[in-house]
Amino acid sequence: MSIIRPHKLGIIAGPGSEYLTGKILKHLKSHYLKRYSELSKNLTKRYGLTDEEVYRQVMLYDDINSKSIHSSALPPEMTFPNVQVGVTYTRFLNGEVKAEIEDPVRGLRLYIIYDMSNSSPIMVKGLDEPMSFSINDHVMFLFTLLNAARLAGADSVTLVLPTYPYARQHKKAGREALSAALFGQLCEFQGVDRIITLDIHCREIENCFTKTHLENLHASYQLMQALNTVADFSDPDVVVVSPDTGAVSRNKFFAQALHRPLAMLYKERDYSIVTKDAKSTNIKAINLLGEVSGKTVIMADDMIASGGTLLIAMRKLREWGAKRVICLVSLPFFNGSALEDFDAAHKDGVFDYVIGTNAVYHDDDFLSRPWFIQADISILFAKIISRLHHGMAISPILDNRQLVQKLVDKNQKSEVKTQAMSLTQKDEK
Repeated sequence: MSIIRPHKLGIIAGPGSEYLTGKILKHLKSHYLKRYSELSKNLTKRYGLTDEEVYRQVMLYDDINSKSIHSSALPPEMTFPNVQVGVTYTRFLNGEVKAEIEDPVRGLRLYIIYDMSNSSPIMVKGLDEPMSFSINDHVMFLFTLLNAARLAGADSVTLVLPTYPYARQHKKAGREALSAALFGQLCEFQGVDRIITLDIHCREIENCFTKTHLENLHASYQLMQALNTVADFSDPDVVVVSPDTGAVSRNKFFAQALHRPLAMLYKERDYSIVTKDAKSTNIKAINLLGEVSGKTVIMADDMIASGGTLLIAMRKLREWGAKRVICLVSLPFFNGSALEDFDAAHKDGVFDYVIGTNAVYHDDDFLSRPWFIQADISILFAKIISRLHHGMAISPILDNRQLVQKLVDKNQKSEVKTQAMSLTQKDEK
């Protein structure tokens, strides 16, 4: 396998996942061309070769390792090959679905990028107009695609699932299914070698696998980059607040990175009440451990579903005197009436911003909200695909603490320098 050009690599987009897949492919292209440029520069110095000689040697090596026999002339410059594999998705009148792979995939290492939470209207074969698909529709599309890939001779199959379906059904209190584990086991039965996902709701889901590897990425660096556009990391009045006991470790990460205090909300619930939307809740009381009066509150969570609990927490923080409230969330689902509820809450001054990733697809109307900031995680998936395909270590991507710390320290030093220059100018005047 070439370490320069991605031979034997295949990228498949699930229905409705073309936008995210396109961004990932764009990053892959940039990465490979940059990699070649750096290699060419070093080889010319090390071996005393010209740029053209290096290029011809690299292309010769790549062509020898390629499954194609090239008869055309040598391209004038290094290009990124087309690694996207075409698929036709069909929905029949009785509700059955089918995935048919259009291009040869025998011997390829396939990466299937699938946003399974996408409920926006999607156009597939068999429909006269776009249709919204449920999670279960996407699951069947995926299973037919996995089976088609194995029958077509793919060397390996890796699922890139920005949102892991059924992740919240990871434990049982009575006679109910462990649906998170069931989904993983069905993928493993279909021959999936690896699943890459983002901030999975429960890490114990990994225990359901015997052969399949689960790689859980974190969006903290991308979220911090977006946070940097609306908050000052050097502000001494910043406090990180965990919205509940289950999110303490997540918010501790941000508090340590920012070198700021960590507070926590403790909720008293009445579990005899079943919540259905953001307006209904089983929370009877909320207590605060810490101080938020006059502070800018940073609150991180893994997802926003109906958002009811988060809105209640934000309102309480305002009542306790919080100056600003900013929420960081990896998976901004905004199910049901959540969008309208957050619009109303922002209008009432309950919070300032919600920063979420594009792991969940949202249309332009949603993204135009003044209170929502989107963090791009496509480069994160592109990097891990590249490293896995070339047999490189992925630990620098899975553990991004040093990267986040460098971002924060750089910003804080820059702010201190700016303040010092401002004071110097005032003294001169």
